[in-house]
Amino acid sequence: MQVPINSFKQALQAGRAQIGLWLGLADAYASELLAGTGFDWLVIDGEHAPNDLRTVLAQLQAIAPYAAHAAVRPVCGDAALIKQYLDIGAQTLIVPMVDSAEQAARMVAAMRYPPGGIRGVGSALARASRWNQIGNYLQTCQAQLCLLVQVESVTGMDNLSQIAAVEGVDGVLFGPADLAASMGMLGRAADPQVQDAIAHGIGTVRAAGKAAGTLSADIALARRYLELGALFAAVGVDPTLLVRAAKELVGAFKSAAGAPASKSPGPY
Repeated sequence: MQVPINSFKQALQAGRAQIGLWLGLADAYASELLAGTGFDWLVIDGEHAPNDLRTVLAQLQAIAPYAAHAAVRPVCGDAALIKQYLDIGAQTLIVPMVDSAEQAARMVAAMRYPPGGIRGVGSALARASRWNQIGNYLQTCQAQLCLLVQVESVTGMDNLSQIAAVEGVDGVLFGPADLAASMGMLGRAADPQVQDAIAHGIGTVRAAGKAAGTLSADIALARRYLELGALFAAVGVDPTLLVRAAKELVGAFKSAAGAPASKSPGPY
C-alpha cells in the first residue's frame, strides 16, 4: 500500500489550471454528489461553514472514490488542528489569514515531521497512513502534501513577496472578500482596486515560482484571473448554487418569489 498521489499538487507543478468548488453545506452526501460533477478540486470549508473534524472526515471519505481532489480549509493556522486534519487524510490544506513570512513558515513546520517540522507522530491512529498499513508513510507522505496559504489583507499583500518565497509553501490563494474589507471596501470584492491588487499579487506569486489562486463566483472575473496566470480557481460555492437554482425554479411558478440573481456575485 502506498501514499495516495496528490493529483492537485501534481497538476500545479505541471502548470495545469485547476477549477474548483467551495463546499459549505457540511454534509458528506452533498459532497459526494458534487464530487462526481467534474470539478478538479473541492474545498471542505472549516472556517465559515459548520464543519468539525468528524464532518470533514466523512466528506474526505465520501469524495475519495472520485477524481476530484479534496482540500480542507481549517478555521485558523493552528498547528494542533493541522496535525489532526493531516492525520484524518487531508493532503491539501488552505490556511486562512496569513500575513507574514514568519506565519507561513510556522504553517510549513506544522505540515512536517521532525526534525524538519513540528507535526506530532501518531501514524498508528491515522487514516492518512491507513493505520500503519502504509509502511513507509512517515518517510514518503511529505511529497504528497500541499500547503496553500491565504493572503487576504493589506498587511499580507505588503508582505506577499516574502510569503511566496517561503520554502514549503506550494501556493497562495487570494481571499477577495476579506481583502476588500481590509482595503476599506467591505462587500465590494469585485471593485477594480481589489481586482488590480489580486492581479498584481498573481504576478508576484508566479515570479516566485509558486502557484497562485483565488475564489470568485463571478465567471468573467475568475476567467480573468486564470488568464493572468492563476493556476487554481474556485468558481462557486455550493449553498449559493442551491439557493440560486431553487429561486429560479420557484420563480418560474411564482413570479414574485425570487429576485434576479446578482450580475456580480461575491465570492461567497
